[in-house]
Amino acid sequence: MIRIVPVHAAVWAGINNCVIDFLYLRFMKRLSLTFVFICCELFSFAQTEAIKFKADLLNNKVEYKELIGKELKSTFISKDFSRLFTHADNSIVYGFIGDNYLRIRIKLITVTKDAKSPDVYHVYGKSMVKTNVDEFNGTITITNIRQLKNMSYGVDDEYKGKGLKGEYIVLADYSFLENKAQPHSGQFKGVCESDFYLDKNNKVNYDDIDLGSSDRFKNNQFAGQWASYDNRLIQRCNWGDFRIPNSDHFDIGAGDFSPAGYGGKYLQNGWQTLNDEKIENAKWWQWPLSD
Repeated sequence: MIRIVPVHAAVWAGINNCVIDFLYLRFMKRLSLTFVFICCELFSFAQTEAIKFKADLLNNKVEYKELIGKELKSTFISKDFSRLFTHADNSIVYGFIGDNYLRIRIKLITVTKDAKSPDVYHVYGKSMVKTNVDEFNGTITITNIRQLKNMSYGVDDEYKGKGLKGEYIVLADYSFLENKAQPHSGQFKGVCESDFYLDKNNKVNYDDIDLGSSDRFKNNQFAGQWASYDNRLIQRCNWGDFRIPNSDHFDIGAGDFSPAGYGGKYLQNGWQTLNDEKIENAKWWQWPLSD
């Protein structure tokens, strides 16, 4: 015969609490693992995008940009490439952050070559998303320099006979750290490409030879990610002069940059002012930082 022993209500309450705590801990553990998995997937995707961006260039998988295989970093590393990154007017520097192509504006204010490490450049700049302006410091580290196989001479061969020595690309890794004291701060990280040509005096010049002859002209292409310092938010973040890298399904402009759905799907994501010269030409990086 089974004897049923009465259990005090307080004991039952304790048992119930233990069960609830156990189930809660299991739920939170699974939730945490899921969150970590999602973050890792986003981080991996963004990093893979940057790695692929560089690999495609080096392995001649980019249309209209066939490179000579010889590595020229040691030949050119003594030159100063800092002016390449600050050359373009900020009104034609376009960028997005996240899968919804939220507009981000980037301004590299100063770029300075390191006195001891010739492949490293120190960067100070600012970013703006909506009305949130943050400052950042970081580095651009050159990894490769290659020459284009076929030299361009621009519209009607206007550069022919001017003694140009060749067209080249600089590939680099970048890491920009926003001020942790600012709201919504984090780190930009990825790969960038900057194009230049050597004139008859062996001077480095921003390569704008095809600016007037190619509808897909672009330069200073940055491909990578932005991640909050706690890694709870990791997003694709790409920008560049005249065009944005890896934005073929977003940028549908023939002659100029034009976001897909302009006037529709992405309009409210910061792109509604593209045709407003006053806003586009504003020196927003001189505005106060966000509190």
